[in-house]
Amino acid sequence: MASVAEYLDTTTVDTLWVPDHLWQADPTSSPDQPMLEAYTTLGFLAARTSPIRLGTAVTAATFRAPALLIKAVTTVDVLSGGRAWLGLGAGYNDEEAGAFPVAYVSSHVALRWQARLEPGETLLVLGAAGGVGLTAVEIGKAMGARVIAAASTPEKLAVARERGADEVINYATEKLTDRVMALTDGKGADVCFDPVGGELFDAALSSLGWGGRILLIGFVAGVPQIPANRLLVKHRAALGSSLRYFRWHAPDKLRRSVEELMAWYGEGKLRPLVTHRLPLERSVEAIRLLTDRKAHGKVVVVIEPR
Repeated sequence: MASVAEYLDTTTVDTLWVPDHLWQADPTSSPDQPMLEAYTTLGFLAARTSPIRLGTAVTAATFRAPALLIKAVTTVDVLSGGRAWLGLGAGYNDEEAGAFPVAYVSSHVALRWQARLEPGETLLVLGAAGGVGLTAVEIGKAMGARVIAAASTPEKLAVARERGADEVINYATEKLTDRVMALTDGKGADVCFDPVGGELFDAALSSLGWGGRILLIGFVAGVPQIPANRLLVKHRAALGSSLRYFRWHAPDKLRRSVEELMAWYGEGKLRPLVTHRLPLERSVEAIRLLTDRKAHGKVVVVIEPR
């Protein structure tokens, strides 16, 4: 199988790389690929396997199972090959398109369908300057919530503030629960978006008010143990959200999420932040930026055309 770069005008991949087997008819015959997001202008081989016309700009979320194809963000079909292609309109640059699908859609389905965030509610976002957390800040504001962004350094908090956060908390130097209570007049947050987990989860749970919902998005700091008694007493809920299962169990909600995100992007409410753009041969460096927690927003690895 020839390299994908031979067929694509430009390919931008969030964090990692596009392996040669991406275009194989039977992707199950190849090892798992770590790449989750991609951007390209469809070339010859892609056009043969997709109803999106040659030359259309697309962004993709890849999975190792049948996925959704979204054409012009209105029509949803099921394809084999584990790729969810989103046809893009004008206005996307390569890096923004490559950074868009997984992070934004994951955050939207979590906040819209799981947490059921309402206008006027208070949203607490942990890891608020990360690739996923920053999208939750923007989406929370677009949904009409008051957003409290929490992160571990002043630099990260400045990024979240620039993206619309109403209040910020440095949980490396401040007590998270005390600060949230102070910022909400003792009521607590209505929703907590948690892609961090670990020891921070306990303080985040205590930061919720009566009826609060904590969204479990990831566990980069460790998998927390959830005390059921504290959910009961405060009428709280702990909710998991994984994007990959929406395309099987709630495809209509997934389509509506994508439509709303595309509309917000067109209105300027969403601005994907790409802080590092590296060539393919520096992929290891890109990964280390993430594992060492030195990146804000997204890290993009670019495969240049041959």
